[in-house]
Amino acid sequence: MNIIVAFALFALIVLLYWVISELFTILFRFTGLPYGKARFQVTSILTGCGFTTRESEMLLTTKSRRRLARVTMLFGYVFNITVVTTIINVFLSLKEMQEAKDFLLAIVIPLVVVAFIIVFVRVPSMRMKSDRLLEKIAGKMLKIEGVNTMVILDHIGRNAIVRITLVEVPEAYQGVPLAWSGLKEDKNILVMLIEKQGKGMRQANAETKFDPGDRITVLGDYRTISETFNARENFESDED
Repeated sequence: MNIIVAFALFALIVLLYWVISELFTILFRFTGLPYGKARFQVTSILTGCGFTTRESEMLLTTKSRRRLARVTMLFGYVFNITVVTTIINVFLSLKEMQEAKDFLLAIVIPLVVVAFIIVFVRVPSMRMKSDRLLEKIAGKMLKIEGVNTMVILDHIGRNAIVRITLVEVPEAYQGVPLAWSGLKEDKNILVMLIEKQGKGMRQANAETKFDPGDRITVLGDYRTISETFNARENFESDED
């Protein structure tokens, strides 16, 4: 195998590995796992390191998470074999290298891919766009497109910080300013941030109104939030 092709293949695998990791993290987030816990568990499964904590038990609490964990394991197994095979090919290609410029060009390809990933991870606007794209893909995979979805961002005591994507605004809140919605008084749900389509995230205020396509960040009881915004619940406890 030509050294440039070998390094290009390695770079492609690294890029795919990152995409798969992000996608499975979002899929687990759709099942109710907070972002940090979902990312850690996906990394642990994909790398096959076998590192476990009490948090790993959360993956066994629902049927959807168990199925998703099995699929993640299969992807991790296939990718690990592919990575090892590609690395071997890279080293074999080094022996066939004839010109230094070929080696330099081959090195540049993975560096470009790494730089590309860093840009998407570190630049907020790019991160937001990539998250939206991956969430759409994840939504189709879980067959939840066309419904309001919610993702846990963190826990504070018994309450959860939840981000909701509104496909449809509940009838009770259509055209109603936040001050008159009764969310805080009646539901004990605090609307903290709102992101309108094509605009950045900003603080919600008394005049804030919900529109289809909005992404709102709220604090409250997870089940109450789910019922209030007609968002997809993930409280399954059924057995396989």
